[in-house]
Amino acid sequence: METNIRIHYDFYKIPKDELLIASTQKGICFVGFVDKKKDAVADLTKRFPGFEIEQKAEPMHEIVLQYLDGTHKGKIPFHLYGTDFQLKVWEYLQKIPKGKISTYSEIANKIGHPKAVRAVGTAVGQNPVSILIPCHRVLRSDGGLGGYHWGLERKKRLLKSELQ
Repeated sequence: METNIRIHYDFYKIPKDELLIASTQKGICFVGFVDKKKDAVADLTKRFPGFEIEQKAEPMHEIVLQYLDGTHKGKIPFHLYGTDFQLKVWEYLQKIPKGKISTYSEIANKIGHPKAVRAVGTAVGQNPVSILIPCHRVLRSDGGLGGYHWGLERKKRLLKSELQ
């Protein structure tokens, strides 16, 4: 992982929630739901040890908000850190259309690692840019919700809003 990179973050209200959005000069590196601001900052810091992290709103953060309200249709510039396997899983997650779902085993098959269902689940759970890379659209093969870093109630709400 690169070091000596500055990450700027700030807090943003969206309908029914608050987000912490963080970016480097290259792109968005983290989007997380906020229950307690101090816990959200601790999560960000834990994910990026050794990075300079500073609270500062950036114009790039607005792209995320515009994407979420439907006014930005282009690609979002990401600056993601992960293993090759994680990046492959996160890339696949971006292909799941709004209103559709996938399963951990389906993803494992699609990325060419059919026996890596648990590893896919771990990679999905470590997705650093929730909502933008829609990990909430992944369910267990039996239709169960599975887990969600931000809580199952939030996952249910996100899925319900997309399936309407």
